[in-house]
Parts: sequence; structure tokens; C-alpha cells
Amino acid sequence: MIPVTKWVILSIFFHMLLVLSNSETFEVRQALVKFMNEISLGNISKDVNFGWNLSSDPCTNNWEGIACDTGNQHVKHIVLDQKNLTGILDAASVCEATSLAVLSLNENKIIGLLPQEISNCRRLTHLYLHGNKFSGSLPSSLSRLNNLKRLVLSDNAFSGQLPDMSRISGLLTFLAERNQLTGQIPNFDFSNLVDFNVSYNNLTGPVPDVKDHFDSNSFLGNPGLCGVPLSNTCPPSPSPPPPPVSKKKKISFLIYLGYAILGLIIIFLLALKLFKCIRKKKSKSTALKDQTKNNSPGESKAPGNRSEYSITSPENSMFSASFEILSSPMANKLRFEDLLRAPAELIGKGRHGSVYKVKADGGVTLVVKRIRGWNISKDDIKKRMHGIHRMKHPHVLPLIAFYSSKQEKLIVYKYQQNDNLFKHLHSSQGSQTFDWASRLGIAASVAEALAYMHEGLQNDDIPHGNLKSTNILLNEDMEACISEYGLMVNNQDQSFVVQSDHSIREDDSVAISARNAFKMDVYSFGVILLELLTGKPVQASGNYLARWVNSVVREEWTGEVFDKSLIRDGANEERMINLLQVALKCINPSPDARPNMKEVALIINSIKEDDEKSLSIFSSEV
Repeated sequence: MIPVTKWVILSIFFHMLLVLSNSETFEVRQALVKFMNEISLGNISKDVNFGWNLSSDPCTNNWEGIACDTGNQHVKHIVLDQKNLTGILDAASVCEATSLAVLSLNENKIIGLLPQEISNCRRLTHLYLHGNKFSGSLPSSLSRLNNLKRLVLSDNAFSGQLPDMSRISGLLTFLAERNQLTGQIPNFDFSNLVDFNVSYNNLTGPVPDVKDHFDSNSFLGNPGLCGVPLSNTCPPSPSPPPPPVSKKKKISFLIYLGYAILGLIIIFLLALKLFKCIRKKKSKSTALKDQTKNNSPGESKAPGNRSEYSITSPENSMFSASFEILSSPMANKLRFEDLLRAPAELIGKGRHGSVYKVKADGGVTLVVKRIRGWNISKDDIKKRMHGIHRMKHPHVLPLIAFYSSKQEKLIVYKYQQNDNLFKHLHSSQGSQTFDWASRLGIAASVAEALAYMHEGLQNDDIPHGNLKSTNILLNEDMEACISEYGLMVNNQDQSFVVQSDHSIREDDSVAISARNAFKMDVYSFGVILLELLTGKPVQASGNYLARWVNSVVREEWTGEVFDKSLIRDGANEERMINLLQVALKCINPSPDARPNMKEVALIINSIKEDDEKSLSIFSSEV
């Protein structure tokens, strides 16, 4: 049995361990004491309870001006306003407190520069330096404080140009009045700022577009500033000085000579094109005469008023037999001859074919996808189209009919009047209404539909093959519908998969399996998620956007990834980060490491359910 005194000693020992585990390290305390020594120069009268020494802890012993978080007992706030501090700011030391969120040194007599090392305070949200004697240029490293919300630098002697703060998407306050700043005002996110003032400096040039958020009081006392909202207008830009007379004559001669050469080239090209057109017309006329001679009286004549995509091959007399209507109420009376005669409007063109809007008889508007160079037999395309048609899902655009010949293939869909996801994300009219809930809903719908199609068509080796935001259409209820499913054949489009998925080497293209083609769909869906989250358009195959997002996340600037309109509308950051993590898994360079679409759909639906629950709770509280 352990004596009572030993129990007391053990309890004291364990209590000390607990206190030490929930307090700042010796290195942090040492750095904070160094910061205080540099900033005070002994001018503070330190009483017994002041702290700031190595024999005590900043949190458990309540150092003057320090507040800690209640959980981990780490320094979170340092507020030393009006303490008659007269030294310099040792940013490298104070930023050793890695949890520091607020640093306030207002109305002291601190001198010297604001050091570049201030960016080491990665979690800093509030920096208040009003009413000191700081001088010199503002450090460019301020732009790396991506969590900063409030920055107050007024009533100092800062000089030089303002740093570019546009990368700090959440900045709400920027006050730098009554300094000696020069140069032009850089671009801020004025639509997000709540407080802004740069009055009484030496700034010059035009005032940026403040989007009517701030009046002239924010810019007064800068004689070199001009433009709205100030009363003085900006002078017109000076014209460049005229060149010397001799040079001017020489330049004029060269310009006229260039015009003459260009005119000759244009005339030559027009003549060449005209010659080709005449020769082509003659050859077509000869071929038509030969075909007319060979046609029997019982054969149908070619339609006189054909659309752009009408077929002019020897198979014309047999085209009806190659046109198959799948079960659709709107296509009961649809004939291929009528489809060819109907006026067609080209609405899209890519490397694999063209898309036309066709007004068929009865007022029904259809979309016809014309595919060229698709080396697939009639039996294979029939099996493929029937397999896709069998998999009915409300968020997959159903097939109405298809046509197959040696020269080309035509796929018929119902026209969707609300256009595609790409245009809604990246056009001005779409951005006003395309909020977080809409984007999350589309992500969930597309994931669920793609998972359903993958599961049903896995054995048939039919992935989508060309998934992108232009192939996500929106119906009359603004719900997502996947279009053009399965219009890429694995063995024909290996080059497309190689170019789109940088994880597959070109010399391995022959060995690309159907499994990798399904995984390519997962990669493409991940790129669509990045489009929804960032608001940035996809260039080429989406690899650039994926690389950019990965680089930003690696630099721990995750907040910079998200579309600023989502942040302004108050979208939940935790759920946006959860969806971003799903996207990063989908674009993993290794196809084997990517999840399948069923797993992806489950995770996104869970995020959507959490979002809907939080909205319902908020509505009930309101």
C-alpha cells in the first residue's frame, strides 16, 4: 500500500505534467520575452503581475495583454495598446507563437520598419498598428497573410507603394490614412471590403473602381489622385512624341509597302479559293449526273431543302433503313427525310463532331450530334445505343434516335433550353444566380447519375468518355442532365484519354483498359468539381486547373481556391473544403488511387444532406 505522502507527490507530478502539456513551449516563451525586450526597451513599469519572463507561463500565469485559447492554452491574442512602447517590432520572435490571431499595438511610440517576417504569423486575422512611428515601405509579405481580416496602419510614417492585397480574399478592413504612401492604389476586392481609407498620403493616378462602396472621404488629401468618387477628373493620357521627320517618312514607306504585299497575298488566296470552288462544283455536277443516270425510277430522290448535315453518299437511297427511333413519345412520327429537310442551326463544334439545333415537324426542337471518323460497325453502334438507352436515369439525357453509315453517325436528343453548365458558370448572367446550393445540387446529381451509368454499363465497357461542363445540360427546372454519354469508343479514343489524363504515359496508350477509361470519367468529374468550387474555366483537358489547385493547397492557401462569389454569399467553408477533398481524390495522378463513382456519390450526398439540415435549422431559428 502506497503511503499518503507518496499519493500527494504523484498527484502533484501528474498535475504538473498536465499543465506543461497544455502550455506554451520554452522556445515560444523565450521568443515572446525577446519580443517584449525589443519593443519596450525597459520603459514599461513591470509590476509583480506583469509576467513576460521565463519563470512563468503566458497562459496559466496571465501575462499582461495576452489571451489564450481555452483548449490548448496557446497564445492567441496580444493586445498592448497605449503602453508607451518605444522600441522596434520583432516580428520574427512574436510569430513564434503559431496560434497568434490578433496583434494590437495601437497608440504607442514604436519606431522602425514593419518586418517582412510578419508573414510568419500564418493565422493572423487582425493586425492593429495605428498611432505609432513606423516608417519605410510596407513589406510585400503582407499579401501572404491569407487569413487577414482587419489591417489598420493609420497615423504612422509609412512610405513607398501599397502592396498588392488582392490575394487576401477575406480582407474586410484596410485603413492607412495619414501616412506618406506614394504611387497608385492597387486593385483591392472593393466588393468585399467594409472599411477602406487611404486619405492624406501622396498617392497619385486614377482611383480604381470602388463599385460605389466608398465615397470621396476615403481618398481625400491626395492631390495626385483623380477620378470618381473625387471631384477632379483625370487628364487624358499624353500622346507619344512624333518621330523625327526622316524616320517618319521611312516608316510610312514601309507601311505602304506592307499594305501592298498584303493586298497581293489576299488577291492570290481569293483567286486560289475561287478556282478550287469552281473545280469542286464541276466534279459534284458530274457525279450527280452519273448518279441520276444509275438511279432506277422507283428510287427516292434526294431532298431538295437539306440541312447542313445532310448525307450525300451513295447510301442515300438506303438512309431510312439505317435510321432507328428508340422509344420516345415525341419521335413517334419522326422520319429521317423530315429531319434532313428541317432547318438546322450549328450550335457547337469540336474535334469529334458538330452539334445542331433542329426544328422538326410538329414544333418539336431536337439536338443532332453529328460524329465523323467513328470507326464502329452498324451492329456495334446498335448494341451500344440500345445499351445506353436501357439505362434510364432522370439526370442522363435520353436518346431519341440514331443513324449510322460508313461516312458518319447521327445521334438525336431532346433540346434543353437552359444551355450547359459551362455557360452558366462562366457567363455574367449565370453568375448572379448560381449559388453554393445550386452548385452542390448539380455535383450531387451528376455524381449519382454517373455512378448509376457506370454500374449498369461496366460489363459492356461503355464509360462516358468525354465528360466536361459543356456536356452537362440544364433542363427547364435547372436540373443537371449528362449528355453525349458513351459517344467515345475506348479503342478509338485512346489518344484522347492519354492527353486528358497526365498520369498515363503515351507509350502505354495501347494498353489502356476499359477500367482506366471509367477512371478517366472519375478524373473528368473531379475537374468539373474544381470548376464548381473555383469558378475558373477549364483550359484544354483540365490539367492546368488541377495543377493550379494542387499547388495552392500545398502552399496552405486553401481559401484562395474558392470562387469569391461563394465566399461573399456566405457559403459554408467546411463543406466547401469537404467537396474540394473529394475533387482532389478524383484527380489523383494514379488511376488506381481514385475512388469509383458510387463512393464519390455517397460522399457528396452526405455533404448535401448536411448543408440542407443546416439551412432548415437556420430557417426555423429565423
